[in-house]
Amino acid sequence: MSRPAAPPHASGTQPPDNRPWTGRIMVAIPLAALLAACTSVPLPPWTPSSSPPVARAPASPPASVVTAPRPAAPPAAVQISPVAPPSRLPATPSSAPADPPAPYSAAVAARFPAPSVIYDTPGLQAGRTSFTTLAEIQAWLRDQAMVASQAPGVKAAVLPIGRSQRGEPLEALVLTHASGTDPSALQATGRPTVLLVGQQHGDEPAGSEALLIIARELAQGRLRPVLEHINVVIVPRANPDGAATDQRVTSGGLDMNRDHLLLNTPETQALAQLTRDYRPTVVVDAHEYTVVGRFLQKFGTVQKFDTLLQYATTANIPEFLTKAAEEWYRRPLLAALKTQGLSTEWYYTTSTDLADRKISMGSTQPDTGRNVNGLKNSVSLLIETRGVGIGRLHIQRRVHTHVTAITSVLASTAQRASDLNQLRPYLDKEVSAQACRDEAIVEAAATPAQYELLMLDPVSGADKAVTVDWDSALALRKVKVRARPCGYWLSADSGKAVDRLRLHGVQVLRVAEPGSLLGDSYRESSRTTGERQDVRGTIAGGAPVIKAQVSLLRGVVDVPRGSYYVPLNQPLGNLVLAALEPDTQSSYFANQILDGLQSTVRVMAEPAIKFEDLP
Repeated sequence: MSRPAAPPHASGTQPPDNRPWTGRIMVAIPLAALLAACTSVPLPPWTPSSSPPVARAPASPPASVVTAPRPAAPPAAVQISPVAPPSRLPATPSSAPADPPAPYSAAVAARFPAPSVIYDTPGLQAGRTSFTTLAEIQAWLRDQAMVASQAPGVKAAVLPIGRSQRGEPLEALVLTHASGTDPSALQATGRPTVLLVGQQHGDEPAGSEALLIIARELAQGRLRPVLEHINVVIVPRANPDGAATDQRVTSGGLDMNRDHLLLNTPETQALAQLTRDYRPTVVVDAHEYTVVGRFLQKFGTVQKFDTLLQYATTANIPEFLTKAAEEWYRRPLLAALKTQGLSTEWYYTTSTDLADRKISMGSTQPDTGRNVNGLKNSVSLLIETRGVGIGRLHIQRRVHTHVTAITSVLASTAQRASDLNQLRPYLDKEVSAQACRDEAIVEAAATPAQYELLMLDPVSGADKAVTVDWDSALALRKVKVRARPCGYWLSADSGKAVDRLRLHGVQVLRVAEPGSLLGDSYRESSRTTGERQDVRGTIAGGAPVIKAQVSLLRGVVDVPRGSYYVPLNQPLGNLVLAALEPDTQSSYFANQILDGLQSTVRVMAEPAIKFEDLP
């Protein structure tokens, strides 16, 4: 089966493809040389291949692209097995209660044998029918912090980061070799920080249980040596209200993983502030995906892969960030999982429309944690195990898959610590330097293709190849493009939007004296209202959004004292674009965080106005 030639990635790079490396021109330019030049030279393009496309649509990027020099071997301290049995676990399996009847045959269940190691969090103990409670998580984190702090040079603390909609505490465990556990102490180490987030969706428990294991292994087990090279922050349960009721959404009915740009929920606000303060180099979002449900209804199949993986895939992601995510993280992840006999595929889901045959990779919208953290120049990774809709079935294997994958990420970060410390400043400077020049992709979409996806026959358990309409997020189509402004002027009554931007870490200046600037004002040509959509269908919760068509009118704009200016010559410039271009479903205007189009002007020349910092 063939597929159309993939268009360029939305960031301007040629997207990953699945063509073999044979015949491909190899490129190897030391990253240090590019860093020395900062943004004075363009980034090198992906190397094209003359090989024809092959049957399977999504696949890996070229086998060799522009990267930093790889050390001959990781530091001795992190030469750990990503699947070694965690310390203090039972040596022999315990007698767990029988699983409830599976939603598929015994032949399918046999495809997913339990791992040889048995994990023993509170929620995984023998005879247990519920997963670890929030109170048990709190006690677990405090135990790990206390034990870790007794080791020479290790600092550990449990941080209160906010409260859920029902008032439940949201907490993070910090583990480091810094002088303290506050953000400045971690940054002073010069080591990259990894943020691990679990259970944004309350009915996806395996990630949370796995993060408890990871926390213990960092505090007192086999993962402790990586703390000599990296800092780690762990939020095992980001949606405690949803977990308490075994539902995907928050107690207010919102899908918090579609709220990371808007920050309407206290849960996402807590994660945004944590990210702003600790500036993680790598963020891992641990989820689970639907195994039967609409897949069985639409395709007559059961999902077969132990884990689905994807990194940030939204408009304006820097080219080198995608390369780092693929080469330094996804490829080692594939190897680690394969070693354990765990199957993988790109992340995918399907719509709620039972009449279509569409399968989509993860959303290209700038609203998920995966994509928003990418816009913050972090390597942002989604790890999904098969779990939604099957209760506790195969829970040890699901947890084992997460532990294997997350350990691989930690080891890769430790090995690449020096490279990452060069890459992050480079990305920050690159994004900042794009202000006032080039183009900005306002809206992008996935590329339609066909794909032969492997699933399982629900009776025989055999692999079943299904040809699907596949929306690839690895190659983004440019739907709407505009000249990149120097920044955005916001009216004085835009305080709500200003607060959200600053919670992300965006620099916002206040106009100290009246003046004028050259800008493009928005003129509305049509308007409708509707629900926000993702690749699954309508996004749960939230008010209808404004869907406006606009044109631009260039002119001199008088700006009063007390209004605001958001410059794009800052590291989070691409996040600002996602928030403030009004005619997209994720924008602050569409979601009524900004009152009207008159509240925003695209500033097209560096303003000669006196500004002041906000307190």
